Amino acid sequence: MGRRFFVGGNFKMNGTQTFLKNLIDNLNAGQLDDNVEVVIAPPALYLDQCRKQVRKEIGVAAQNAFNATSGAYTGEISPEQLKDLSIEWVILGHSERREIFKESDDFVASKVAFALKSGLKVIACIGEKLDEREAGKTFEVVTRQLQSIAKVVNDWTNVVIAYEPVWAIGTGKVATPLQAQEVHEFIRKWLKENTSEATAENTRIIYGGSVNASNAAELAKQTDVDGFLVGGASLKPEFVTIVNARI
Repeated sequence: MGRRFFVGGNFKMNGTQTFLKNLIDNLNAGQLDDNVEVVIAPPALYLDQCRKQVRKEIGVAAQNAFNATSGAYTGEISPEQLKDLSIEWVILGHSERREIFKESDDFVASKVAFALKSGLKVIACIGEKLDEREAGKTFEVVTRQLQSIAKVVNDWTNVVIAYEPVWAIGTGKVATPLQAQEVHEFIRKWLKENTSEATAENTRIIYGGSVNASNAAELAKQTDVDGFLVGGASLKPEFVTIVNARI
């Protein structure tokens, strides 16, 4: 059957109750490609509201989770608490968590492993910064980030890898389809050589970085691009167009 196309919408720290209600009303009314798995990630405060409002076949993700069940971790959320709200997914290792909040490769990996063990599905983000790309270190960076996860995760069944070049996030700059394909192909080859052929074949590798309605269709044609993690455009009606990029 092949890998099912996957489109995630990362709302980041945006939205109010009213804004998100209107956004989801539009999403619920949209004609979405049945062959695409759609997941939205609202701010933690609105997870319950969005899970109850959005139609059941659309998944809901948290934007972060801690690597403990409970305890004295002020401001954090556990996978168990997310499951209590019927949240199925979590985004981990986003570049903003790595850069702004100084989350290390190993810390991200520990959170990925704990979330999977707790029964959540994970969108695991990797990607290089502009100076790293210009220095020719793209493959080196994504290898380092993947290695940390592979040390603690044996079963990748419930993992979606999001390749997000940091230089393309929120900048309006987008990796060309060939640039995206080159890195996605490298990631799949790395998975084959370092996990298993089945993992490489079945794991979805999605692209994130200023994806919008005008560039999604061309990116979606690439052999190893299995979908998108969408930022700003997920807050607009064009998100439906991105979901339907392969139609």
